[in-house]
Amino acid sequence: MARPKDHHELVVWQKAMVLTREVYAATNSFPREETFGLKMQIRRAAVSIPANIAEGHGRLTDLQFRHFLGNARGSLSELQTEFELARDLGFIEAQTSEAVMKLSGDVARLLNGLIASMPANINSKG
Repeated sequence: MARPKDHHELVVWQKAMVLTREVYAATNSFPREETFGLKMQIRRAAVSIPANIAEGHGRLTDLQFRHFLGNARGSLSELQTEFELARDLGFIEAQTSEAVMKLSGDVARLLNGLIASMPANINSKG
């Protein structure tokens, strides 16, 4: 797989950035007592997704990149779980939750596709 020269060119990174901005907007209305609780945990998970994609892209090998894409996928799963909990607790309206969850599904599909396109063995050089 030939990597783009810059992580900004990766559609998955671009979409993860959109997701992160949407998560920030959606969590603005959380109760004050959640400022340092679920709100911050959700935001950290969201930021971790594009950050891991960018960090992995900056690594020297495809194997290292693949590892960070796996980290991004783990953060995405964390985000989805926490967002679902926030919805269940009434912190987020159903319509907002559906939009963010749809976007997170798009990011998941892009991440999974990119991961699947990369070599999985240790002898791979990027």
